[in-house]
Amino acid sequence: MNAIDVDNVSKLYKKFAHKRQFQTLKSAILKGNFFESVNPQEAFYALKNVNCAIPQGRMFGIIGSNGSGKSTLLKLIAGISKPTFGKITSQGKISALIELGAGFHPEISGRENIFINGIMLGLTRKSIADKFDEIVKFAELEDFIDQPVKTYSSGMFMRLGFAVAVNVNPDILLVDEVLAVGDEAFAHKCLDKINDFRKRNKTIVLVTHAMGMVKELCDSAMWLKKGEVMKIGDPRMVCGAYLMDVESKEETELQAEYQKLAVEMASEQQDTRIQQSRWGGGEIQITKVQLLDENDQEKYVYTTGDRMQVKMFIRIRKSIDDFVFGVGIFNTEGICCYGTNTYIEEFHPVECNGTGEVTFSIDRLNLIEGTYFLDVAAHRRDDYPYDYHRHLYTFKVRSQIKDVGIFRPAHRWEFSPNIKLRSTASS
Repeated sequence: MNAIDVDNVSKLYKKFAHKRQFQTLKSAILKGNFFESVNPQEAFYALKNVNCAIPQGRMFGIIGSNGSGKSTLLKLIAGISKPTFGKITSQGKISALIELGAGFHPEISGRENIFINGIMLGLTRKSIADKFDEIVKFAELEDFIDQPVKTYSSGMFMRLGFAVAVNVNPDILLVDEVLAVGDEAFAHKCLDKINDFRKRNKTIVLVTHAMGMVKELCDSAMWLKKGEVMKIGDPRMVCGAYLMDVESKEETELQAEYQKLAVEMASEQQDTRIQQSRWGGGEIQITKVQLLDENDQEKYVYTTGDRMQVKMFIRIRKSIDDFVFGVGIFNTEGICCYGTNTYIEEFHPVECNGTGEVTFSIDRLNLIEGTYFLDVAAHRRDDYPYDYHRHLYTFKVRSQIKDVGIFRPAHRWEFSPNIKLRSTASS
């Protein structure tokens, strides 16, 4: 038996022009001139032909980038909004935690808001009174419950909203990304409550950007992109496809930046950014820089542990016998993660002339997840710069492991027999 059925659902929103006011979607439909009134330039689909079935007692994750339609779908399931086309059916009482502070009146106290929200969710005043202490305790608002809600922080808002939503004993719980507002201790409490719901055969729909939570908690998942279903099924498969798409998009964007930069570098009239980030006498010029993978293909988004190659294309005005090539990797905080050059590594210059290539290879790029800047340089042994490129090149590193610091060294853990753990790293 399905708790929720989403049958060919679309949600259409009108765009409004600056020069004239269009008629409403409702009036267009009633007058029978919907397609004349709404054209592709004046409307957009927040959701388009979405189909999914969520069985009773299952936890269902919805993922996607901002603007993909995740929250819109949750509002349609909750009944806050109606589909333009298609239909949604649900079995049982729905409780939704969708928008921070939704349903709360800012001028009245937390106590009064609990009763108002409880009645809106279908409870009687007596049943709310019976659950009141439990709600306040769960929300950790004993000292603030009689204060106006407008004085609450975002975290207090979220705690109160979640406490009400889970304590009205719903059959279906809808949870949006608002859980990210809470502190770590309360997040653990929320997860414990969600696990308790699962044990009691409740249905949970979770919208989140936390891929780890989806893979660990959800029975199935759906990836939305620009309002359309891209994948639905096993959470690991769906999350993997989504992350591959994100990486591909970032790769394309960074590649376009590099191509634009290459054109600028070749131009005699370089823009201000390049002028400020490049200096030197020009006796040796670095005309182009490529980031490559192990197959000599351009790559700008790496996974921790990948092989990385930095290829510098060199042009020398006249024969030079004093030269050094160097690279440096910096994080977004300006911290040097690694730097080296040919002289440090005891490559002693003999001669270079004409055009050529210099390739710097890293067999295992053991940086943690993040965005990094690359410096490249050609200079004399006394540091006189021929051509220095400062933070002109960007690459990204992705990792499923969210460790901290700068780099991820090869390591292992060992435990005595009385300390038992179960590793999920390879699952």
